[in-house]
Amino acid sequence: MFGNIGKIPIIGDLTGSNKNAHLKGNVVLVRKTVLGLDVTSIAGSLLDGIGEFLGRGVTCQLISSTVVDPNNGNRGKLGAEASLEQWLLNPPPLLSSENQFRVTFDWEVEKQGIPGAIIVKNNHASEFFLKTITLNDVPGHGTIVFVANSWIYPQSKYRYNRVFFSNDTYLPSQMPAALKPYRDDELRNLRGDDQQGPYQEHDRVYRYDVYNDLGLPDSGNPRPVLGGTKELPYPRRCRTGRKPTKSDPNSESRLTLVDGDVYVPRDERFGHIKKSDFYGYAIKALVNAVIPAIRTYVDLSPGEFDSFKDIMKLYEGGIQLPKIPALEDLRKQFPLELVKDVLPVGGDYLLKLPMPQIIKEDKTGWMTDEEFGREILAGVNPMLVKRLTEFPPRSSLDPSKYGDHTSTIREADLENKLEGLTVQQALHGNRLYILDHHDNFMPFLVRVNSLEGNFIYATRTVLFLRGDGTLVPVAIELSLPELRDGLTTAKSTVYTPKSTTGAEAWVWHLAKAYANVNDYCWHQLISHWLNTHAVMEPFVIATNRQLSVTHPVHKLLLPHYRDTMNINSNARQMLVNAGGIFETTVFPRQYAFEMSSVIYKDWNFTEQALPDDLIKRGMAVADPSSPYKVRLLVEDYPYASDGLAIWHAIEQWVTEYLAVYYPNDGVLRADVELQAWWKEAREVGHADLKDAPWWPKMQTVAELVKACTTIIWIASALHAAVNFGQYPYAGYLPNRPSVSRKPMPAPGSDEYAELERKPEKVFVRTITSQFQALVGISLLEILSSHSSDEVYLGQRDTKEWTSDAKAQEAFKRFGARLTEIEKRVVTMNADPRLKNRNGPAEFPYTLLYPNTSDTKGDAAGITAKGIPNSISI
Repeated sequence: MFGNIGKIPIIGDLTGSNKNAHLKGNVVLVRKTVLGLDVTSIAGSLLDGIGEFLGRGVTCQLISSTVVDPNNGNRGKLGAEASLEQWLLNPPPLLSSENQFRVTFDWEVEKQGIPGAIIVKNNHASEFFLKTITLNDVPGHGTIVFVANSWIYPQSKYRYNRVFFSNDTYLPSQMPAALKPYRDDELRNLRGDDQQGPYQEHDRVYRYDVYNDLGLPDSGNPRPVLGGTKELPYPRRCRTGRKPTKSDPNSESRLTLVDGDVYVPRDERFGHIKKSDFYGYAIKALVNAVIPAIRTYVDLSPGEFDSFKDIMKLYEGGIQLPKIPALEDLRKQFPLELVKDVLPVGGDYLLKLPMPQIIKEDKTGWMTDEEFGREILAGVNPMLVKRLTEFPPRSSLDPSKYGDHTSTIREADLENKLEGLTVQQALHGNRLYILDHHDNFMPFLVRVNSLEGNFIYATRTVLFLRGDGTLVPVAIELSLPELRDGLTTAKSTVYTPKSTTGAEAWVWHLAKAYANVNDYCWHQLISHWLNTHAVMEPFVIATNRQLSVTHPVHKLLLPHYRDTMNINSNARQMLVNAGGIFETTVFPRQYAFEMSSVIYKDWNFTEQALPDDLIKRGMAVADPSSPYKVRLLVEDYPYASDGLAIWHAIEQWVTEYLAVYYPNDGVLRADVELQAWWKEAREVGHADLKDAPWWPKMQTVAELVKACTTIIWIASALHAAVNFGQYPYAGYLPNRPSVSRKPMPAPGSDEYAELERKPEKVFVRTITSQFQALVGISLLEILSSHSSDEVYLGQRDTKEWTSDAKAQEAFKRFGARLTEIEKRVVTMNADPRLKNRNGPAEFPYTLLYPNTSDTKGDAAGITAKGIPNSISI
């Protein structure tokens, strides 16, 4: 009758000593006034005080999990409302994050049963962030904890009561009958399918929409709608319900920065008190104030870098920007103590950036072929390299549109570069690899190269695995589209390393730069945005719509969704929108998201699992004898080596956790919430790919383990690998330029002669412009930083996240495994035989160092290490 009978004692077992008619509770919350001293919050605080004085404060009302009320539809019996005590005697401290209040309930366990949920009403004028409510010494039960972690708005804002459940875990069939109606009501409220919008800040509605809010059709700057068609498929994003634009009814109107933030359910917005609150704020400051100042600086200066020394001034001395009055207005919104690390102080703004790790120990190591190859295995985009299995490399482009795009690299180009091997011997020995961007960009280059300031090649880079385990480039093919007989064919030139000095050496450096331009774009647009941020949002929405907070899978996945919808909404408002920072600084510009839509057609959820990805790319083979079930063909592949250890630890944790609740496949198949969750994530959240044959059917526990492991991997380790190395690797512009603007100088030309005279000037004026560089690098500094309240993989921000001892013990084992992986990473980085762990730049690979051992927030800032639980920046 009572579901998980071990968690709820039978009333008849209670002794006479359990007749205490009062239960004492402790409430932990954060008041809005902690977040800032603006006029609105101060006025709200005064009104709250008046309300408390008049007896209209914050009340709590217990709901029984074991005794029903026949006069209320057999729902759990309600207790009397109890008010938080001494609100007026606990003023909110300016910088502290929490207040604690007492509450006393009139509740007799022998008659009213065991509390299993609680109603919280906020009769104040301002919202607050409720963390937990704890009942101590509940007769016959002990401690009961209600975990909220939710914003509570004034009661007048809701059409229903805010209900929070105890931290017990129940499958739908196990939910106590007294609580089941409340569980169903909460999911119905979160779906909000009867609410069309536009949604307000306090709304808690999770619904889907297509990407139709990036452009400005009414201003003559439209963008195509992504999602809902075969031509332009896309993952879904959170619905806001805003009105359509006047000129295009299929496009949603946009908000200006003055209008406020794009809607996401309030609990998805940065809700914490430390620095994670301010990264979205820092981006807003960058867009509103710093970028205009950079633009003015560039207009007043020569507007170009002339040498590497010029670029180094950014880190060693800084450049003086004009005064930025808009920053003063932004700074007034928050106390200085909270924003001093993300906003400049004073009148003129000295743009001085931290030294990127790639040049911290060696200023020229980045230029070597060894470092170029190492970053393909241990850089910021190490998940694209493939083993070459045929030569010359072939194209998958449609020959009816593009003709024959087989590579023009020939065996003769690789002579004397393969340590005495022939090309065929190197192929068969798994010694040849490729970074192939040719097919990715060729279909777009006619349009992309018509944009002012662009001269982009589609590149193929062939690499050789040396005997010492290092990977080096041996040939780079640069291709341009050529219209011929109605086909978009390729005009290609192959470059190889021929000299270490003179113009020929600089031609090779330029060839590597063009390849890096391709890779920078792919990294930002696909590896980072599409394959982590965008594909994750549908799972966040589906989980909140279909899985109760008491469901074991909801409890498992919730930490890995923290702030993801919020950072995505910020991105749509300021970063990836028409004319936003991405379009300003990366070469596809207005064609970027259309390009990512084309790539999404081939996205495959099952291939996001690291072992599957490695096998698909030919970087590993199946090996049942290995603890990871795969064997790497490049043994010293830091991303894959560390990643497999992390993947395996996540998989073990998920397996142990789900075994607590799913003893067999039949229990899983009978789980109505789980089946609805998976169906909706697949058929609605990823609707444009719903008929793909690779989707798991979700009929076995093994399928659920793999799916949850993959979701956690994407949200944590995969995102960490592609995000937190952005500034350390790409903060030094020459190492990873985002644009190329000029063609390769041809021997005998004036440009080639200039390359011979002033090679650095030609190099830096071929790649990203000064304005694009200053804007892009400033953004990377923000995005690459860890907050001081970061919650890393293996950690939880609420220790009472579950009452289940078996789940807690499994989680402790998970944390212990991650700590062992940290030691492993340190040991491997110190091993001189593993040359790809550090490379010529002497920059050790730590992007997949878990950092679970950091429990005090000591590793904030740009550390190039640490795996946060979620995509929160």
